[in-house]
Amino acid sequence: MARYIFITGGVVSSLGKGLMAASLAALLQARGYRVRIRKFDPYLNVDPGTMSPYQHGEVYVTDDGAETDLDLGHYERFTGVSARQSDNVTSGRIYQTIIQRERRGDYLGATVQVIPHVTDAIKSFSQVQTEDLDFVLCEIGGTVGDIESLPFIEAIRQLRNDLGRGQSISVHVTLVPYIAAAGELKTKPTQHSVRELAALGVQPDVLVCRCEKPLPESEKRKIAQFCNVRPEAVIAALDAPSIYAVPLQYHEEGLDEEVLRAFGIDPGEKPGLGRWTEITDRLFNPEGEVTVGVVGKYVGLQDAYKSLNEALVHGGIANKVRVNIRWIDAELFEGDEAEVAAALEPCHAILVPGAFGSRGAEGKIASVRFARERRVPYFGICFGMQMACIEGARNLAGIENASSTEFGPTDEPVVGIITEWMSDKGIETREAGGDLGGTMRLGAYPAKLAGNSVVASIYGANEIEERHRHRYEVNTGYREALEKGGLVFSGMSPDDMLPEIVERPDHPWFVGVQFHPELKSKPFDPHPLFASFIAAAVAQSRLV
Repeated sequence: MARYIFITGGVVSSLGKGLMAASLAALLQARGYRVRIRKFDPYLNVDPGTMSPYQHGEVYVTDDGAETDLDLGHYERFTGVSARQSDNVTSGRIYQTIIQRERRGDYLGATVQVIPHVTDAIKSFSQVQTEDLDFVLCEIGGTVGDIESLPFIEAIRQLRNDLGRGQSISVHVTLVPYIAAAGELKTKPTQHSVRELAALGVQPDVLVCRCEKPLPESEKRKIAQFCNVRPEAVIAALDAPSIYAVPLQYHEEGLDEEVLRAFGIDPGEKPGLGRWTEITDRLFNPEGEVTVGVVGKYVGLQDAYKSLNEALVHGGIANKVRVNIRWIDAELFEGDEAEVAAALEPCHAILVPGAFGSRGAEGKIASVRFARERRVPYFGICFGMQMACIEGARNLAGIENASSTEFGPTDEPVVGIITEWMSDKGIETREAGGDLGGTMRLGAYPAKLAGNSVVASIYGANEIEERHRHRYEVNTGYREALEKGGLVFSGMSPDDMLPEIVERPDHPWFVGVQFHPELKSKPFDPHPLFASFIAAAVAQSRLV
């Protein structure tokens, strides 16, 4: 039977619960345990799929087509365990499920209430698909005391009783602020947060205290005394130079040992953390550096491109170089070639990521043209591939009005909405004016690669499977014209209907992909496209 670790946060948000959960899971995994991490989000959206990146950061997509919280990306990157739809649930999805059941009459006329119906649904989600696991880590989003999170706190209180003694623990992440004027760390916010959580029926077993100064033993003892935990269970969490140093840092503080002791498990021998030592060594001792220009529309919030940022770092790890990312707002140089050149000339490689809508599109097309004409390595992801096709159509194929139907009516729809496609579930359809949420081509889809292509050599395979999240596709009716302009369709869906990859064989490195390879990259297993892209950037840096 799986043991449960419930992770909550107090005092303020953005304390790094997700990274803590991912790091703890990685440490338990290094000790030989089978783990899975889940995220419970209190907001009323069914999923984050329709939320602005500025509101919530990136939307992370799983193999089975779920649009989920970005923390699931941390979970996968740190453990290598592929996330599933059952690993992320929101209040919106819980209430949607309950209301659908009520409308069908499943409750047989009973009054539907938060307790027991909502809490039972949360407990049910917690326990689904947990066979053959040693530990299930459940992170509760938000901050203790929020109205929205109360049903989740109540659910884990009940679940701890249901599971029985020794089958679950609570880990609470808090803030110990440093007051510069007084020159002191203050423990009172942590005391109040733990008291509020305990008042809701959940007594923490381990406290993880975020602080910007080392936490003295005297302060640990003080926190332990007032919060009813062992002094050894008060874990200091200082800022780390890289998120990939966090597992090692938590291990040094004894987090994994304290969690096992809370379950009554002898920690035994030290875990094998060689992979994390090697990753940090490559990060902190690079043999060079490159600059990658990311031309996007959400560059004001880097969490909007969280997986992309990390995949570029992974490409640097693979090549033993530091990757400096230059975030460039695509709107800033639309229609001005001089500004395009000024922004992109310092870059050793250019990447145009996924996006929705017409804003910034012309700036991205200008970036593609710059990379093609200046022979700078170019990587187009999703929207970036579509812009590469439009740029090629306009400037090399003689289709001056080439555009996308996403931008409005056009006589030359090089990119258009797809209303029907084949998946492992059969034929899937969508209406152009239908709901936005969950109506894209989502999740893992296979693709076949041309045997003599650049991407086939990068992957070392002729068949791949990658994750998608998009509504629009490159129109194969323009394939012949685009290929005459030198843009080769080197990856296609198995039925040859949907373009998956384009490339320019006469360019040092020019690849566009319809999928999101960044979602499958890990520090200990960098995605081959990112490793190859950064290798091309390294080669470019030696030419300038």
